[in-house]
Amino acid sequence: MEIKRSRIYPAILSLLGWFALTAQYYLMVRNGTLPPGELTIRFFSYFTILTNLLVAICNTVLWLNPAVRFFSRAGTQTALTVYILVVGIIYNAVLRWLWQPQGLQWVVDELLHTVIPVLSLLYWGLYTAKRRLEWKQCWPWLLYPLLYFVYILARGAASGFYPYPFIEVNRIGITQALINALGIAGIFLLLSLLFISISRYLTSAQK
Repeated sequence: MEIKRSRIYPAILSLLGWFALTAQYYLMVRNGTLPPGELTIRFFSYFTILTNLLVAICNTVLWLNPAVRFFSRAGTQTALTVYILVVGIIYNAVLRWLWQPQGLQWVVDELLHTVIPVLSLLYWGLYTAKRRLEWKQCWPWLLYPLLYFVYILARGAASGFYPYPFIEVNRIGITQALINALGIAGIFLLLSLLFISISRYLTSAQK
């Protein structure tokens, strides 16, 4: 019964994730004026999209084939939870007030930036929190956001497109963009350390 119950959450996260990603791509193509190829590149240039895609893939595997060890590891689960929580925190603290989506766009926005991050956190608390993590694990987790930032800088320098205003080099300059990136890296690190400390506390309490 516990195994069946543990697969319900990945199923829900998977279905919600694929729906939100598909709907967001549809809305972007329907409302866009750029060529489909450029729109697709820009779609996959958002940290929100890439991270929700990772979460959807991970939960699809956990739902349909939970025997795959990589996605069920505590380190993988925790890293993805940190990533998607940063998506929710930054959007709701900084970006939410920059526009007022309506209809399907509002539904998709809430799924990508609030519902899926919250459900991911709940899943981590129920099924991952009591599996011991090591402090050193936090450093490899920073590789994904670092590679993303490097990609965005390179892509932005070539195309002039930056997906987020706080890294828009053309407007705020490279120095401020780097400062903002360091601040966001600090959020990743602090959340990672918090999750590790929670897991270590809970595993120690079990002894």
